[in-house]
Amino acid sequence: MLSAKEAKILDINSEYFGVSAEELMENAGRRASEIVMHRFEPREVVIFCGLGNNGGDGLVMARYLSEMCRVKVILADDPSKIKTSIARKNFERLREKGIQVEVYGKGGVLIKDSADVLVDALLGVGMVGEPREPYRSCIMDINRWKGKKRIVSLDVPTGMNGKVNVKPDLTITFHDVKEGMNKDNSGEIVVVDIGIPDDAIRYVGPGELKILYPKNKPSSHKGENGRALVIGGGMYIGAPAISGLAALRTGIDLCYILTSKNVKEVLAEILEKAPLDALNLIVHGIFDNLLDVNSLPEIDRFIERSDAVLIGPGLGRGKGIEDAVIEVVKMCRAKGKRMVLDADALRAVGRDLNVIMNSGAVLTPHSGEFFSLTGEKLPKEMEERENIVRKWAKKLGVTILLKGEEDIISDGYRVKRNKIHNPAMTVGGTGDVLAGITLALLAKGVEPFYSACISSFINGLAGNMAFEELSYGMLATDIIERIPDVLRKHL
Repeated sequence: MLSAKEAKILDINSEYFGVSAEELMENAGRRASEIVMHRFEPREVVIFCGLGNNGGDGLVMARYLSEMCRVKVILADDPSKIKTSIARKNFERLREKGIQVEVYGKGGVLIKDSADVLVDALLGVGMVGEPREPYRSCIMDINRWKGKKRIVSLDVPTGMNGKVNVKPDLTITFHDVKEGMNKDNSGEIVVVDIGIPDDAIRYVGPGELKILYPKNKPSSHKGENGRALVIGGGMYIGAPAISGLAALRTGIDLCYILTSKNVKEVLAEILEKAPLDALNLIVHGIFDNLLDVNSLPEIDRFIERSDAVLIGPGLGRGKGIEDAVIEVVKMCRAKGKRMVLDADALRAVGRDLNVIMNSGAVLTPHSGEFFSLTGEKLPKEMEERENIVRKWAKKLGVTILLKGEEDIISDGYRVKRNKIHNPAMTVGGTGDVLAGITLALLAKGVEPFYSACISSFINGLAGNMAFEELSYGMLATDIIERIPDVLRKHL
């Protein structure tokens, strides 16, 4: 079952993986015409078409039906108001064939007794709220014929579950049943394959980014678009800074880094050379050399003011560090903060998995870290790896983003893969970039599973852009600098 957003994501990713929206519309209209002819053998069909892509499906359907019976198209409004280029193209093809088209008027339309089937292709899954005029009147005109003529909806009944909605005998839905559909509101439901490619179903693409990335509202002020916290460094210097900069480049307003006093001094010198990036990257040295439980009161203050927390980049290993990590996780959970656990934090919580059980956190291990976390070695075969990742994500109640030749993302129920990256991304720091992007998306309010999906795509595509220019000489910081290019291209 697909939500409206998931259906839109599939359409976009289908185009990205080689099947255009125009081809999908052609397949949808053709298959719908075949089903109507097979089921009802109509002499005449009247198709109510909206101004978007649902209407475009109806226009394609009319073209195919015209070869087998009489067809009349009723357009909801003036053709100049058709919203998409592919729907407009199919309207022009319809006129070239001389098929009768009538624009819906205030007085309604004449539906002859000879019409056997009325088709609702008015509004699809993108409809929000109650239908407005002229759609409201179109719905009422269709429903007047309930019980006298066959009523068929395309994809979803217009106004489904609203106060005013089409009441079809049959709904022909595309690819999968849509969220909220049932026999009472949709009549008989027939699912048809319209050619969405397997890759669009299996892999992450630009659809998740375009549909789910929260764009800033014109009225928003500083802090409303995400405040993030990175807890890292101590044994390693660059990792927390890389994650913080990646988070800022992904579009949050502010990022705190809590690290050792030594790392802060080094980072202060580095960030002076990158003032544009560093303006909203605030570094605090709160422990002497390595993270320990004595730092917890200070950490608690920053957790309180942050929307999401990343724990792990560059922390190093040791019992004192691991004890502190476990306490930080408990503090985040007590305050209801979203979390990303990466690198050495994964080893720490592997000591006591109850700490993260049903936390909804995003874990970003490579295969070695996955073993430290779960004690289970991953096979090379992708299907087996996917099943194991799904199993552990479900068992722990978290989202796992397993980094590898193909990234595997699962929350225990849904599974996606990402294959957008390149061999040069084995360079140190790319995992820190990925963790920072994930952190930013969580801080902006994207749900954990989709934060992991989108971050893997952004990180991989930014890496590919850097590779095109710099080849095997690229650095993790080069990937960070391409993140805005990915956002600009797909938002």
